[in-house]
Amino acid sequence: MRFDFADLRLFLHVAEAGSITAGAERAGLALASASERIRGMEATGGAPLLERRHRGVVPTAAGQALARHAREILAACERMRGELAAHGEGLRGVVRMMANTSAVSEHLPAPLGAFLAANPRIDVELEEASSADIYEAVAAGRVDFGVASDQVDHGDLVLAPFRRDALALVAPHGHPLAARRAVAFAETLDHPQVGLGSGGALQDYLAGRARRLGRALPARVKVRGFDAVFRLVEQGVGVAVAPEAAAARAGRTMALGVAPLSDAWAARGLVIATRRGGPPSPHAAALIAALTPSG
Repeated sequence: MRFDFADLRLFLHVAEAGSITAGAERAGLALASASERIRGMEATGGAPLLERRHRGVVPTAAGQALARHAREILAACERMRGELAAHGEGLRGVVRMMANTSAVSEHLPAPLGAFLAANPRIDVELEEASSADIYEAVAAGRVDFGVASDQVDHGDLVLAPFRRDALALVAPHGHPLAARRAVAFAETLDHPQVGLGSGGALQDYLAGRARRLGRALPARVKVRGFDAVFRLVEQGVGVAVAPEAAAARAGRTMALGVAPLSDAWAARGLVIATRRGGPPSPHAAALIAALTPSG
């Protein structure tokens, strides 16, 4: 049985995306080429690897076994590349990581940019996701590590502090909540809101918190990025719930009031999550060291 690394990476992309089309796009392959490779893997393995469904594909039992071994093989290859890179400058390394909305928009750009500038032969694949999905991906070995909220169940993963990430209400000057010293999340649901577009990890998290209260987020408009959110709030379109760091930054230059949420779950922190035994490659370990407060 012979699968090359391209086959293994393609299959993982397809399995994680739940779609041959999306998996092919992630792998940088034409759909026809990707489909042919998968048929070849199934013929070589002697068993179907994917179950075709109306809305995509899911791995069969054989496909799940292949995905597990593929992750182990590719992680071992990455470790080898990292160790060899210590003896020469010819090899590139790739670190796969996930982070939630707040980390991606506020806390990662500066340290990640500095790391990439100092390590030109290391590439980073960064995907935004909810904290729950991040922990699941780390535990399954789909990514090297994740940056997520400490308010979500992390199972048996190892956590290291990253940044404080409390949530706050943002309101235009003159709004009834703008001058408050603290606001309960439930109170924010009585006012129209400006939110992030669907699929944003923070937006999904807040929607889940609203459902626990038997409510829905009263979103008037959803936009892409906190800068657009704050501009619309300043114009009186509605209020918003955002990471305190982003809200404070906007409040210094815009006509906005910022009040911390008083809910216990809103006083959260961001952590770096890895599997027990440490990150799967020296490259990932180096990036984690650069991101940690003492790194």
